[in-house]
Amino acid sequence: MLVGRFAPSPTGILHLGNLRTALASWLSARAAGGRWLIRMEDVDGPRCRRDWGEGQLRDLAALGLDSDGPVVWQSERGPAYREALERLHTGGGLYPCRCTRKDLQLLASAPHGEDGLRPYPGRCRSRAWEGFDRALRIRLPEGPVGWADRLLGVQTDDPAALTGDPLLFRRDGCFAYHLAVVVDDGAQGVTEVVRGADLRSVTATQIRVQEALGLPRPAHAHLGLVVAPDGRRLGKRAGALGLDALAARGIPALDILGWLGWSLGCLERPEPCRAGDLIGEFDWARVPRDEVRAPETWA
Repeated sequence: MLVGRFAPSPTGILHLGNLRTALASWLSARAAGGRWLIRMEDVDGPRCRRDWGEGQLRDLAALGLDSDGPVVWQSERGPAYREALERLHTGGGLYPCRCTRKDLQLLASAPHGEDGLRPYPGRCRSRAWEGFDRALRIRLPEGPVGWADRLLGVQTDDPAALTGDPLLFRRDGCFAYHLAVVVDDGAQGVTEVVRGADLRSVTATQIRVQEALGLPRPAHAHLGLVVAPDGRRLGKRAGALGLDALAARGIPALDILGWLGWSLGCLERPEPCRAGDLIGEFDWARVPRDEVRAPETWA
């Protein structure tokens, strides 16, 4: 059975791009007769707010995107993440890291990497184990990782070269994204991950973490982004092109659903509809790969 999920971070409103991703994931699960789940990725405590998450849940409900299980909040899943770290430590996969952000900027010369920094060069790989109260990284094996993307086709990355060994536990006590998302996808039985193309670059790294934990690999689909009418990237904190802002301009949810459905290849033209009306029309083969510009009249 196909099990999909939508897993936003509660750091602001859901804009049109987020809503399009949620709808595509929901439609894929519903069209396959599968299950669809919602997970709040609030593991990064300082940036995440419960009220933002509650607002996002209201927006999903307003569009008729219903979950087949209770909402999972990552902030309540600490014991599961700690258990995963212990398993990785037992298998010899973890090591403590004392590098600061400044250290990483000085140590490596590649142009990009995790958290906007350059790839981690492995400076602390030889450090002896110091306990679970340190920043922890996982040793990634070298070599390419391939996967078949429902939209992008066959993809290949070498995460060891792209990002280096990723952090799984931070020095401030927060479990890192690469650990939490993999553990939760495994625990929830997720078989399909639908997300924006901006997250394609993390896929190979997460597959490596899945392999280290002995977890199954879900299928992936990376959607082209929705951008503002002038081509600018949308942001959760900007507040524009979210459900409330559009409603204030007199644009009802049914119109928004119709535009989203059209942008996913379900309709010949944007027209008001309900989410359920799109299920029989959804087909990954008709979903555009490129980015989509929001309507100028909505800006």
